[in-house]
Amino acid sequence: MKKLFNITLLLLAAAFILSCRNGDDDIPEDIHEHDEIGKVVLTLTNKADATDVQTLNVIGGVADGHLHLHQGDTYVAVLDFQIKHDDHYHSSDEIEEEKDHHFITFNPADADIKVIRATDDIVRTDGQRLGMKTEWTITSVASTGKMNIKLIHAPTSVNQNYPSASNQLGQTVGGESDVDITVDAH
Repeated sequence: MKKLFNITLLLLAAAFILSCRNGDDDIPEDIHEHDEIGKVVLTLTNKADATDVQTLNVIGGVADGHLHLHQGDTYVAVLDFQIKHDDHYHSSDEIEEEKDHHFITFNPADADIKVIRATDDIVRTDGQRLGMKTEWTITSVASTGKMNIKLIHAPTSVNQNYPSASNQLGQTVGGESDVDITVDAH
C-alpha cells in the first residue's frame, strides 16, 4: 500500500511539473525586448575637408553604396541606428538610454584603418566609450577593403582599447549581436 501511495505521489508530482513547463503564457517569448534595428546610417566626414562627406545607408544588411577612403586621411565616423515604424525609419535612442547594455566593435579587412573613439562619444558607466562616434585614420586600403561593425547587446565585459589605446577596434566577451554589418571601404 505504501509503495502504491509513493508511486501515485510521484506521478502527480511529475504531472504537475510537466504542466508547468508547457504553460506558454508563463514563459516570455523574447527576454530581450526592444525595437529591432532595421537601418544603420554611417556618416563619414573628412577632418581635413568638411565638404567631403559620405553617407551610407544599410538596410537589412545591404548597403546602398561603398565608402571611398583615401590613404593618409582621417574621417569622423558617426553611427545612427534606426528602427522602422509604419513606413519610415527614425533614430533610436534606446542604445544611448541603455548604454551599459551595448558596445560597438569594428573589424577592418583588407584595410589598415585605425579607429579611435571620439572624446564626445557616449561613455558607459564603466568608463568605456560606446563607439557611436569614432575617428578612422586610413593607413592603407585595398580595392577589396571592408569594415565590419557590430552592435553587441549585453556583453559581460568590454574593452575599448583592443588591440591598443591607439587603435580602439573594441572587444567584447559574451552578449549577442543586435547589428552585424559589413560595408565596402576602398
